[in-house]
Amino acid sequence: MSDYERIAQAISFITSRVDSQPGLEEIAAHLGLSHFHFQRLFSRWAGVTPKRFLQVLTLERAKQLLQESRPLLEVSDAIGLSSGSRLYDHFVQLEAVTPGEYKSGGHGVTIEHDIQETPFGVVFIAATPKGVCQIAFLDDEAPEGHLAALREKWPRALMRDNPGRMHAIIKTMFKGGAKPDRPLSLHVSGTNFQVSVWKALLRIPPGKVVSYAEVASALHRPRSARAVGTAIGANPVAFLIPCHRVIQQSGLVGGYHWGTTRKHAIHAWETARSE
Repeated sequence: MSDYERIAQAISFITSRVDSQPGLEEIAAHLGLSHFHFQRLFSRWAGVTPKRFLQVLTLERAKQLLQESRPLLEVSDAIGLSSGSRLYDHFVQLEAVTPGEYKSGGHGVTIEHDIQETPFGVVFIAATPKGVCQIAFLDDEAPEGHLAALREKWPRALMRDNPGRMHAIIKTMFKGGAKPDRPLSLHVSGTNFQVSVWKALLRIPPGKVVSYAEVASALHRPRSARAVGTAIGANPVAFLIPCHRVIQQSGLVGGYHWGTTRKHAIHAWETARSE
């Protein structure tokens, strides 16, 4: 069992007992580990103490973050759809697939891919020469399904394994506070509305959250919170397009394409490290 799988079990246990906030000994016993072993495992994975991490998971903490984050997307004029704009602190650059690229089915394009380990489980990752086009957590899924979907979307592209390039991307994503020496580029396919939502998400810094309604308002479509949620659910690049930073107005974490336990884990991991 991987470190993340054990941590996911711990988070599921904690969130199911959020009112009582179980102590470290109780959580460790649930995992079948000693208090000492759990503390060491947790600190290695999260980079912070279990006590600090547990504080981040509380509903009141989520509500406080929402209150603090309210002005973050009140810069909607800067969100735009321009492909060259730099997007927030972790320096991710998003470029939409052009109609010509889509129509050609990827003719002349090489898409490289691989399976990689991350702090939140195994992912299937793929990239065109312009940037990452897909990251999906696998859990019990076979990667062949994601590769087949890529082939369907890009029927004339050349598919090729490239563990070295994919490992370098994953290492950059999770190396902590240091910024990359060049932009992490994304090359994604979506409607204009989807792309505008994904770019809005990139303006939310690590450790902060906003609500679905706030994203809609930032896009000058205050009644489209449900459509925003649908666009977020269609996010093709897990973690890098940070849909985990959008939660319900009540402070509840809400749904997540790759599971609410993982959303809790990523949100708390980012928040604890950013502080």
